[in-house]
Amino acid sequence: MKVALGQFAVSREWQENADICIGLMAQAEQQGARLLVLPEGVLARDITDPDLVLKAAQPLDGPFLSQLLAASRANTLTTIMTVHVPTADGRALNVLVAIRNGEIVARYDKLHLYDAFAMQESRNVTAGNDVPPLVDVAGMKVGLMTCYDVRFPELARRLVLDGADLLVLPAAWLKGPLKEMHWEVLVTARALENTCYVVAVGECGPRNIGNSLVVDPLGVAIAKAAEGPALVFAEIDPQRIADARRALPVLANRRFARPELDGGGSQ
Repeated sequence: MKVALGQFAVSREWQENADICIGLMAQAEQQGARLLVLPEGVLARDITDPDLVLKAAQPLDGPFLSQLLAASRANTLTTIMTVHVPTADGRALNVLVAIRNGEIVARYDKLHLYDAFAMQESRNVTAGNDVPPLVDVAGMKVGLMTCYDVRFPELARRLVLDGADLLVLPAAWLKGPLKEMHWEVLVTARALENTCYVVAVGECGPRNIGNSLVVDPLGVAIAKAAEGPALVFAEIDPQRIADARRALPVLANRRFARPELDGGGSQ
């Protein structure tokens, strides 16, 4: 399966971001990709206005996603990203959506909010309460994660034990001391410890690092982007997963039970 990583700098204007997403979808489809992963929070971003994610939030049937759904009709491409969706109490959810053929085929409300390194995502965003679903793409099972989730190995392990061959990670990874190293180490660790592929796509621009990458089941980075806008491709090979799990049977050798979500929600 061919996957595409669409890395770009999100602007404060949702229409501009919608146009970029639709353009990346068209390019990925033309190049034969079956899966396109875009960054976290693609509706709007402004480093001078941290509350913009709340002020710019749109419902899933709003104009931003409606345009992307229309563009996705009558093709085989599955596109994954996150958008901020308003809630009845005046806050927002950070919602990962998978869209295909004019429909939302899966959604996941971000579990782990980025309250770290002097940031506080929970000021505007409410955490989700459910384990993400798996999405079928071209005969492969895709597990869903968002940005800060990568620092919590229980979620990746749970998704793989549920059957994921591939984990996707839309992100907006902040620049800062050692942060690029954290990103690469964590993405690689989640792939290697679970003998699965990880497709991690970072927003770029003045605040975030970009550096999207695909890591294979033995921890090899098979595709990478730098710090600027990019569309890069990688091949996901089921045989590579099978070979890795024969050589490194960590899933079969584990002594711990399947991780469960604490604090209510789906088990």
